[in-house]
Parts: sequence; C-alpha cells; structure tokens
Amino acid sequence: MVMLDTLANALATIWNAEMRAKQEALIWPASKLIINVLRVMQREGYVGEFEYIDDGRWGKIKVQLLGRINKCGVIKPRLPVKYRDLERMPHWLRKYLPSRDIGLLIISTSRGIMSHREAIEKSVGGILLAYVY
Repeated sequence: MVMLDTLANALATIWNAEMRAKQEALIWPASKLIINVLRVMQREGYVGEFEYIDDGRWGKIKVQLLGRINKCGVIKPRLPVKYRDLERMPHWLRKYLPSRDIGLLIISTSRGIMSHREAIEKSVGGILLAYVY
C-alpha cells in the first residue's frame, strides 16, 4: 500500500474513529509532523493524551479521543497564507471552517506548527496544513 500523504491518512483515521464513537485511534506510520499537529489539537481540547509506540519500523501513535471532533482534514494544496489574510479571513479561507469562532486552522510557520489564533497573536503567516472543528 502506497501512502502519499501521511498527515491526510492520520486525520482520516481520527475522523473515522470519532464517527464510530471509538475511545482511541491507532495511527501509523508516525512522523514529527503528525505529532506536532496532534499537540496543537491537544492544546485546543480536540484530542486527549497520545503516545508514540516504537515498533521497530515506522512507529505508531495511539490517540485518546474525546468525542469533540465533528470534522477534520488536510488542506490540499497546502496554500501559503499571509498574516493579513488570517486577520480578515477571506471567502476562500472561510470554506474550511463552519463559523467565525468555531474550529481552527493548523498552520506551519517559521516559529513552528500552531493554530491560526496563535499565528494572529504572534503576527505570522505560513502554510495551511489542516482544519478541525
């Protein structure tokens, strides 16, 4: 099986497990990008604890689900976004979130991976990776 986008596979696994009311999801293969995205989701309260399991090959991540995710996914193509665009949220960016204050966009910036709210506070732009609400 060929995995072209491991982040997309990880978020699809999480969303499928949430839709089936599972308590945890097992994501493989693991990567630093997936772990950093999960840290942002954990800070915002969408997922619980997660742990990295070293199986000698790719590694796995076991994620505790809280039942708070209605939809999550990646943004393809990974669009660059400026700080000004994050402040005023143009119509092409609003299509990923259902409402103004619901959900978050996950952005890869020069200061690390963070939510769009943190990026607005720190006045930085970056590359859009994912959305969750």
